[in-house]
Amino acid sequence: MSIEASARSADLAQHISAFMAAHVYPAEATHLEQLRERPWSETPVIREIRAKARTEGLWNLFLPREYAPYSPGLSNLEYAPLAELMGRSEIGSAAFNCEAPDTGNMEVLARYGTDAQKRRWLEPLLAGDIRSSFAMTEPDVASSDATNIETSIVRDGDHYVINGRKYYASNALHEDCAFLVLLGKSNPGADERHRQHSQILVPLDTPGVRVLRSLSVFGFDDAPGGHAEIVLENVRVPAENLLLGEGRGFEIAQGRLGPGRIHHCMRLIGRAQRALEMMIDRANQRVAFGRTLGEQQSVREDIALSACEIEQARLLTLKAAEQMDLHGNKVAKDLIAMIKIVAPRMACRVIDRAIQIHGAAGVSQDTILARSYAYARKIRIADGPDQVHMMQLGRTLLHRQRHRNIT
Repeated sequence: MSIEASARSADLAQHISAFMAAHVYPAEATHLEQLRERPWSETPVIREIRAKARTEGLWNLFLPREYAPYSPGLSNLEYAPLAELMGRSEIGSAAFNCEAPDTGNMEVLARYGTDAQKRRWLEPLLAGDIRSSFAMTEPDVASSDATNIETSIVRDGDHYVINGRKYYASNALHEDCAFLVLLGKSNPGADERHRQHSQILVPLDTPGVRVLRSLSVFGFDDAPGGHAEIVLENVRVPAENLLLGEGRGFEIAQGRLGPGRIHHCMRLIGRAQRALEMMIDRANQRVAFGRTLGEQQSVREDIALSACEIEQARLLTLKAAEQMDLHGNKVAKDLIAMIKIVAPRMACRVIDRAIQIHGAAGVSQDTILARSYAYARKIRIADGPDQVHMMQLGRTLLHRQRHRNIT
């Protein structure tokens, strides 16, 4: 494999780095201050940054080349270093309209949406005028096995009626969130469990949709998007809001989650890299027991090990991205599973070391580290817990080897 960035990717990376230094990093503290006044609103400073990014053509960079009319049409391999740069800041991805879950929802609409669905939902998302949420997880079932999802989607004439409860619907608290992409059970009698579910677009202002509360992550509310618990009671939406067709919810989910998983890993590598750089700066500057921390052997070992682990995860991410480009998400599924296992655990370890070296400041609001650790730990669960990925990857490897031995 070749990990050299294309000329286009390298140029964009240079542009994004300069933009982050000039506009994003300096705005982080201001963004947090402004969130205290209106926690579920896009802050004025982010609105200003997003307008600048769009003017400079740094917008919707995540969509792959087959959707080039909507974006620069980068490959996964070209996008990887850009997502890493954005991921260094908790407001970086939002600045460029490349933030989950909107990115995954835009990919779903671009790939599976009808022309009418694209006009109503995709185009405003691409413009950054609205936000969206992905509602899959439920509080009463083990959603790591998504075939357990029980929210009902029942056809009634030219509408579907939806009843259920959703948990950790990310972005649903944002005041600009206009709709949910919802996974529910539409065909409970289907023999094949993976044909029982569908995905449907649910406007948040539909009667019967109630946002019960904000759910925190290690005490952080993750504003302005947040994570919501939502009840849907006899919610009626037009039949044309169904995506692709009844019983095709898992087909859509697999198309969505492959890129979504690797995008999270790309961002986490950026966050871990920033934590490492903070660790190095702290070690060079902080004096304890008459020496800088960097002169302590254990600190040097933490720095060296962190650099090794980040680079290992980066290379695996690039390989997975390349295989997705060359052979498609299905062929690359083992590598996607591997990086979804590796990257969040790596980021947790690296950020934890950075917290330790920063002492009390590391767990405070004065650095990005505590919020970064919460983010990395959350991604060990989001888009499939790492135990599920390990179970499925191990099963695949066992089956493959067994088949080779037989033949």
